[in-house]
Amino acid sequence: MAIEGTAAAIPLSLGKRLDAFNHIAELRAKVFGLNIEPELERFIKDMRDPHDVNNKQNERALAALFFMAKIPAERHGVNISELTTDEKRDLIKAMNQFRAVVSLFPKRLAMPD
Repeated sequence: MAIEGTAAAIPLSLGKRLDAFNHIAELRAKVFGLNIEPELERFIKDMRDPHDVNNKQNERALAALFFMAKIPAERHGVNISELTTDEKRDLIKAMNQFRAVVSLFPKRLAMPD
């Protein structure tokens, strides 16, 4: 049986999408009491993996996230446990910004000739 009625999903502007990602992150923390620190540790460890063939690009992407989070360059090499609560919040907001932007990427990227 088909569901009839108006569409359940509507396109969101980049700003509204970002606000939604950040709101969901706040709700997850408040309602479920989720501790994101282990996931952030895993993510940063993976991004810093010297054995990854794209290590240099991964390091650059991580630096861009830290830059967007306004974390000073001298603190880009610290472990997650050494970041302040505000720095972690800003890092998560920067990650959500990337998530929102990536959703706008063209679907079928091709290298130019």
